[in-house]
Amino acid sequence: MTRRRFAALVAALSLLLAGCSPKYNWRDYASPDAPYRVMFPAKPATFTRTIDLDGMQVAMTMTAAEVDGATFAVGAAEAPDAARAQAALEAMQLALVRNIGATITSQKATTDTDRATRDVDASGTRNGETMHLVGHFESRGKRFYQVIAIGKKDALPAEQVEQFITSFKLP
Repeated sequence: MTRRRFAALVAALSLLLAGCSPKYNWRDYASPDAPYRVMFPAKPATFTRTIDLDGMQVAMTMTAAEVDGATFAVGAAEAPDAARAQAALEAMQLALVRNIGATITSQKATTDTDRATRDVDASGTRNGETMHLVGHFESRGKRFYQVIAIGKKDALPAEQVEQFITSFKLP
């Protein structure tokens, strides 16, 4: 191969590789506000706002990333006590399910003295589009979390949702 052909080949490969970018660019994220770690499929953004959960006003910090119209998000907040943190799980789940007019296709809940979890899979519509929601809600002591993937059904590949949800870890 001549030097000129080799240079042309290298240039063509460089252009080809520059045009390729992975749709899911997984990265480890450790929250500076709450004790959790999770893998996001893209660079996340964070904001805090006050929300009402059945009369309990809390400042919830949301960290989220979007890929092709699908949102992957973790919300974290603190309740006045563990019992109210556990009650917040159902309130968050109901609000999200109502938001997309969803029907729950599967759900599971566990409760312990200082810990509770809820897992939900739901389908609904928003603005005439079919939506899918997969959520994990968890409380530990006074802290509570929502870990959700939501978007159009075809924008939420099961393996990507599973990777996100199962990557959520508390100490």
